[in-house]
Amino acid sequence: MDRAELVELLSPEGLRLLDSLPRWTGRDQVVQTVAALRREGHSPGVVAAALTQSRLRAKAEAKFGPFAERMLFTEAGLEQATRLRVAALHAGRFDAAGLRRVADLGCGIGGDALAMAAIDLQVTAVEADEVTAAIAAFNLTPFAQAEVVHADAASVPLDDVDAAWLDPARRRTEQGTTTRLRAADYSPSLETVFSIAERMPVGVKLGPGTDRDVIPGDAEAQWVSVDGDLVELVLWTGVLARDGVRRAALVLRDDGAHEMVAAADSPDVETGPLGEYVFEPDPAVIRSRLIGDLARTLGARMVGDGIAYLTADEPAATPFATGFRVLDQLPPDEQDLRRALRDREVGVLEIKKRGVDVDPAALRRRLKLRGDRSATIILTRAQGRHVALLAERV
Repeated sequence: MDRAELVELLSPEGLRLLDSLPRWTGRDQVVQTVAALRREGHSPGVVAAALTQSRLRAKAEAKFGPFAERMLFTEAGLEQATRLRVAALHAGRFDAAGLRRVADLGCGIGGDALAMAAIDLQVTAVEADEVTAAIAAFNLTPFAQAEVVHADAASVPLDDVDAAWLDPARRRTEQGTTTRLRAADYSPSLETVFSIAERMPVGVKLGPGTDRDVIPGDAEAQWVSVDGDLVELVLWTGVLARDGVRRAALVLRDDGAHEMVAAADSPDVETGPLGEYVFEPDPAVIRSRLIGDLARTLGARMVGDGIAYLTADEPAATPFATGFRVLDQLPPDEQDLRRALRDREVGVLEIKKRGVDVDPAALRRRLKLRGDRSATIILTRAQGRHVALLAERV
């Protein structure tokens, strides 16, 4: 969104039109809707801006729930915005530490600032991009204790705040946001971020694939997943970091929040023979390198060196891993695997893989599956050999 589009959208006509639109159901409705709105006399700019926001509001429901209906977004801002459920946990950490005045440096569209203001923290939300800052101001309008400042995060004085929250922008490539991120891939730079941490407690939201070498030794590193999707790495410093905790895996699911914590990376357990059950650790557990601790709680062993699968002889329920019961070992050769799946009349196949160079989508096409049954196969290396395990979720 550029400045001209924002001006169109924030006009009385633009906001009225946006609020009058039916819920976005897909692009199929666009041509008819545009024609109808133009017949009613709305300008092309207003119509385009309102329809874009209608689409983004529908997309934002996954992150913001019903709040999305009263918010404004940009494509990039929504992509990087913190889910409201996760933002509430961020805000709660500042509140629990007694830090009432927080600077949100790089606030984007205001997701984290909204969660802080909702629990009566005093928030100064800073955003360098003019359009994004205006959208954040709109989203934070209901909260008198929230102020939006259009400025570079590094230039804002911090004398009147107790702590800072930073969500540095990720460097983008032609393919989109990078997945493995280095210190230089952020703006403001992590050097600037950590210089602020020397002055006050900070929470820093980074990409979950950020190079671990950038994590300060005295910071708590918390990887967060939502319904199996790894969404962020947060570094907590000062009183925001918990005593004795340097690694944490926070797993958010429909049944609540579950967390593993440790003072350091946990050593892996020994490898061993395949048992009747295989466990796939949650990505937050994998990235926080707490697989060994998880294995010990499950009485499990590693499937293979450097392979993030565990195996055991008994079932176990845990929020930190998905369990599979091994039904059979199939031949790993592709032609033999195709015959084995056809013999079992498998037409729908879930492919899990670790430690093998396989494109699951391409393999599924080549297998030319036919049949009415569904199945899961796990392709991996067990004690140095390739295996294909026919399994079912437990």
